[in-house]
Amino acid sequence: MKKQYLLAPGPTPVPPRVLQAMSLPIIHHRAPAYKEVFEDVREGLKYLFQTQQEVLLFAASGTGAMEGAVANLFSAGDKVITVNGGKFGERWGQITNTFGLEVITVDVPWGQAVEPRRIADLLAENDDVRGVFIQASETSTGVAHPVREIAELVREREDTIIVVDAITGVGVFALPLDAWGLDVVVTGSQKALMLPPGLAFAALSEKAWKFNATSTLPRYYFDFAKELKNALKGQNAYTPAVSLVIGLREVLAMIREEGLENVFARHERLATATRAGVQALGLDLYAPDAPSNAVTAVCVPAGVDGQDVVKTLRTTYGVTIAGGQDQAKGKIIRLAHLGYVDDLDVITGLGALEMALMDLGYDLNERSAVRAAQMILRRK
Repeated sequence: MKKQYLLAPGPTPVPPRVLQAMSLPIIHHRAPAYKEVFEDVREGLKYLFQTQQEVLLFAASGTGAMEGAVANLFSAGDKVITVNGGKFGERWGQITNTFGLEVITVDVPWGQAVEPRRIADLLAENDDVRGVFIQASETSTGVAHPVREIAELVREREDTIIVVDAITGVGVFALPLDAWGLDVVVTGSQKALMLPPGLAFAALSEKAWKFNATSTLPRYYFDFAKELKNALKGQNAYTPAVSLVIGLREVLAMIREEGLENVFARHERLATATRAGVQALGLDLYAPDAPSNAVTAVCVPAGVDGQDVVKTLRTTYGVTIAGGQDQAKGKIIRLAHLGYVDDLDVITGLGALEMALMDLGYDLNERSAVRAAQMILRRK
């Protein structure tokens, strides 16, 4: 017998009480029973996103909300800035180009966060920029970008909004939409929201809704104004993923029970322990200066292929993590610690990593990731 452990940055483990809720008999999405669920979800999402605004919900992956943010807020030819520091920053560029926007790309070396000064300089040089697109947590590199600082650059510009992909940020660390003046925040269900894939979310500021009123790009399913109109009636515009929404109500209840600040503190603690563990093995962090609390990207030792580490962990020890993508393929591994994860999940992942590295010929020299992590996790 071999147990399976899911420590990838999405999908992430689903709590048993959420699975139980989703296993209940299906209900009709236009019936009063669904409206009751949806109203609970509406309020829970406002708490999670730290906003008084409505949070829109779609049956889609997080990329659907990313595309919707472009289609609903801009017009062909609008000038925008996209931060490209990994696979998902690259995606912002691909989506904005697809819709015919004029894109200024800020290329950032993988493993590094963008410097706010670069955005400030571009905004000063281009007073017609309509949007700044950025990741809160670049999942492919384990980097946390300085969203708050960049939001401050945009806040006073009446004709510019900041659009944040927080797919591995929401529910991991603070991203208060109202307090920070964030204009658009999007996420997906299969990350810190502890659900299977299938739901996408978008929260908009009042300023962003003004952009929606003048946008001329085509949309149909991802029509934010239509979805808002229906949400205010306690409904979705189109058939929702009913079972996932029922599970979401349970997830949001769990988050309230733990308390949002405690959720953030737990993620920070688990991330700190993971980073301490891998560094104790003599491994370098891929993002040492701006690590995300969602996922730790680790440089594999010389002579070891990161893809082999991922395969050995999965096939020999039943532990699923993620490898590197594109230019980082084979060079890094990514250990996630977001969502339904606790101390012993971190210990399990690090212990399995030790064994996999030894299997692949890496000499630990009596070093212990587990011991280093335990020293962090025992501090209550």
